[in-house]
Amino acid sequence: METDNTLFKALKNDKISLQNKVVMAPMTRSRATTNHIPTEIMATFYAQRADAGLLITEGTAPSPNGAGYPRIPGIYNNEQVAAWQKVTDAVHKKGAKIFVQLMHSGRVSHPDNMPETAQVLAPSAIAPENTKMYVDGKGEQDIPLPKEMTKKDIEITIEEHVQSAKNAIAAGFDGVELHGANGYLLEQFINTNTNKRTDNYGGSVENRSRFTLEIAQQVVEAIGAHKVGIRLSPNGALNDVGPFDGQEETFAHLVKELEKLNLLYIHLINHESMGAPALPDAILKNIRDTFSGLLILSGGYDPESANEALEKNDADLVAFGRPFIANPDLLHRWQNGRIALNEPNPDLFYTPGPEGYTDYPIAK
Repeated sequence: METDNTLFKALKNDKISLQNKVVMAPMTRSRATTNHIPTEIMATFYAQRADAGLLITEGTAPSPNGAGYPRIPGIYNNEQVAAWQKVTDAVHKKGAKIFVQLMHSGRVSHPDNMPETAQVLAPSAIAPENTKMYVDGKGEQDIPLPKEMTKKDIEITIEEHVQSAKNAIAAGFDGVELHGANGYLLEQFINTNTNKRTDNYGGSVENRSRFTLEIAQQVVEAIGAHKVGIRLSPNGALNDVGPFDGQEETFAHLVKELEKLNLLYIHLINHESMGAPALPDAILKNIRDTFSGLLILSGGYDPESANEALEKNDADLVAFGRPFIANPDLLHRWQNGRIALNEPNPDLFYTPGPEGYTDYPIAK
């Protein structure tokens, strides 16, 4: 691996080469169809931002049961795969790599946003108390009590992740990111606040980590370890999870086992800028010391703090989310300090259509 950690310089190792060390973080934008099929404007959006080294797509459902939000894309049928191919082709023409984030929303869901046959599933039958779900035409709704997953449900869900990973490669993606953060299904199994099971998938550190590790192992076997990353959010504050007793021990075990799988990267998000407790230093240090793959840090960085993290070898790559929303030419603006950044319009973050999505001005 190169020791040159300058943000705008290339990263090259024996697993992946990137044109720079900037990662566009996954951001839900709700521009797919109501049937969870990627649209033409999504290809435009990602291609506009393909000056980054690596793009990670918005959370993408690996199955109908995982499609809990309105108009998020899926990658579980042939029509979705064909639509994603237009996105990956457009991004590759600009020289970037692109991974799809496989996000099963688990209990963070609403039946009105899902295909008719889908179910709201979770490790335990516990509904989020403080999180609402937006439904087109109805506004914010209470989230219903999820179904506690049976062993068969777990087996099927693992198989769905594996098939979606295969679909991703067929669609031209360079790899997949497993979403083990932000209170979605994988983290719901990891976190004791949401997992009250008494079988082999609940209770002990090993049991609560089992579901995530089985998905990771089987996806690695299906598409190759160099095409698999995972996102984690210790101390995360989204979707009614939060810090939990024993989390240092939990993430130590999880990362030790992920290291054995030789994943390409761990993508670690710090929710401190959202008002959550900071990412614990002990967990960050343990991950850096234990995991030999790439480490992506995310959460509140600017170019200066990102460069500092890279130069101190705290990370190999740094991910940015919000700045990319309104600045398709973000790297150009950063590299030319005289060009101010566009400000995003939050009212248009999740609305359908190109407004507030692909129509932000590009600097000359």
